[in-house]
Amino acid sequence: MRASGPFKYASMSRRAAVTGAALAAMTMLAACSGAQTSAPAEGDMAMGAPEGAKVTVVEYASVTCSHCATWQTQVYPEFKAKYVDTNKIRYVFREFPTAPESIAVAGFLLARCAGPDKYFPVIHELMASQSEIFGGVPPRTVLLRIANGAGLSEEQFQACVTDADAIKAMDARIKSALEVGITGTPYFLVNGEHVPDSSLAGLSEKIDAALAAS
Repeated sequence: MRASGPFKYASMSRRAAVTGAALAAMTMLAACSGAQTSAPAEGDMAMGAPEGAKVTVVEYASVTCSHCATWQTQVYPEFKAKYVDTNKIRYVFREFPTAPESIAVAGFLLARCAGPDKYFPVIHELMASQSEIFGGVPPRTVLLRIANGAGLSEEQFQACVTDADAIKAMDARIKSALEVGITGTPYFLVNGEHVPDSSLAGLSEKIDAALAAS
């Protein structure tokens, strides 16, 4: 799926390209550095310990990022069982659309429309469906199937991905990520410190040290 009209990603800045992608989602659906922060941000989606937890792990990710999907499959289950389900940490997921941005934006909008209790399952299903999205199945077909599975009708899905206020809010979240230096995905922070090694061992080293600190 490519942007149409004036939205030519290759010739635009990333900031403008993402904005164009958000607008493209309205019409087309009718790896992975800077200052870092783990402070609560508008629109954060989180699990595990409550806000103000001793350790906060932030992941910037995209539903169209293959490395994010690999982490989701290979690392996330054990990471969640070890730290999130036990409320040892607060896990925060922040949306950072990657190419094709229009599909990523639409996917994130869909996840939010599904509701807080279904947000993460939808995100995981979107990542698990990358082989379809990039394998020739029309992206809208895949997204609509996921929307239906989350209890949304086709009309609700269409309204979701064309919601101007939701797109504006997403654009603000993307801008905030760019302003703190996020340039790719997946990107992990443990209490504000960037952790390049996103393996369970790499993350555990930083998390366990933070948990042990007085």
